[in-house]
Amino acid sequence: MSSRTPDKKESFKQKLDSRRKRRAARIRAIERFIKRESFGGILLLVAAVAAMIIANSPWSEQYFNLLHMDAGVKLGRFSLEMSLEHWINHGLIALFFLLIGLEVKREVLAGELSSPSRLAFPAVAAVGGMVVPALLYFLVNMSDGGVPRGFGIPMGTDTAFAIGILALLGKRVPLSLKVFLVSTAVIDDVGVVIIIAAAYTSSIDWAALGWAGLVIAGLIALNIGGVKKLVPYLLLGLILWYFVLQSGLHATLAGIILALTIPLRQKISCSEFIDTCKTGLEVFGSAEGRRTNVLLTYEQQDTLDKMGKAYEQVQNPLLRLEHSLHPISAYFVMPVFALANAGIPFGGGIDIWQPVALGIMLGLVIGKPLGIVGLTFVLTKLKLLRKPSSCQWQHIIGAGLLGGMGFTMSMYIAVMSLDAEVINAAKLAIVLSSLVAGLVGALFIMSQPVGECETIDVDLPH
Repeated sequence: MSSRTPDKKESFKQKLDSRRKRRAARIRAIERFIKRESFGGILLLVAAVAAMIIANSPWSEQYFNLLHMDAGVKLGRFSLEMSLEHWINHGLIALFFLLIGLEVKREVLAGELSSPSRLAFPAVAAVGGMVVPALLYFLVNMSDGGVPRGFGIPMGTDTAFAIGILALLGKRVPLSLKVFLVSTAVIDDVGVVIIIAAAYTSSIDWAALGWAGLVIAGLIALNIGGVKKLVPYLLLGLILWYFVLQSGLHATLAGIILALTIPLRQKISCSEFIDTCKTGLEVFGSAEGRRTNVLLTYEQQDTLDKMGKAYEQVQNPLLRLEHSLHPISAYFVMPVFALANAGIPFGGGIDIWQPVALGIMLGLVIGKPLGIVGLTFVLTKLKLLRKPSSCQWQHIIGAGLLGGMGFTMSMYIAVMSLDAEVINAAKLAIVLSSLVAGLVGALFIMSQPVGECETIDVDLPH
């Protein structure tokens, strides 16, 4: 009995150390994500302001002519032509949705949403933050002058903008608040994607959709077959994008579908990689390998090839693609999207109090925090939901207020759902609402005492 006790203590200590390492790794991943998103949010804001300045400058005509200019590709009999604005809103933005899909899959399988206890609270918050804004928009737009079809506009949260505000507040913002906001925004993105697929598809070309289904089957076959290289997935993903576009569904859905098929697990384990590198370094530094020749020996070159192959095999395909896409999305795709869609000409007179604009502003500024905080608070009081002990209600209120910054997703749905007569009013409402939500959220968080919520729950799966 006594002889087995040290073994049990050692085993417990190893498990505890493993949990601490995994927790530290998650915190580092969250901090890297926040750092990238915060700079991307600042760049997005600069691009949006630049678009509005250009749209009201002497170069406004050239700006809009450029967006409406036709562009396309042609390979033999195959040709695809759209306006530059459509290429941005249906093609380039698909990379943004691919990144969203990768982040969602990572968080659900191995991140902050990988267990029911961590998933429940932000999931309920996200649902409340989508349903209440949509209901407010519906209430305002059910009259003859309203456009109910735009109900999805106030449902989204712009993660980059919201994280950018938190970054500017520095140490006043606890890590747990950032984790909660990011987790809620990730689930929010999933909900908005479902809304886009269900509510904003006019007609379907079933033949093209059938071809898309075959491509999806091919992607699934690659995953099941253990293919870890990204090139086959990306090539099929490009074909999938084309068929989804032709089917009448929004082509951005191809990015989400592709992300779900990208494998997360690496081909070899970390221990196998370490063993390969140790053996390789021993061979590389052997007596024969220490010759002063400029050229490497055949044995050294073969060792380098094996280590290079192991280097590729130990990487997670999903994480590698996410890491590569993040700067492209944050520093190119999103600023270009803002430049193309945030150009609002003020000369024609915009009625900001019409039902569409009013519904958007009420949905984002009032509906978002009311839904996020209200639903979680009610269910917590009813003992149907458990609030994370690491967060106080005032921090959740702050996150709810920042949730009203719906720039990117809101703009995207507005472009898809609204006619030319109301689109500028809707865009202006989105911009004003996002600014108000960001300012009010920042002021509220700054008014709270520092240091009340400095840790996150350690609820790691066994």
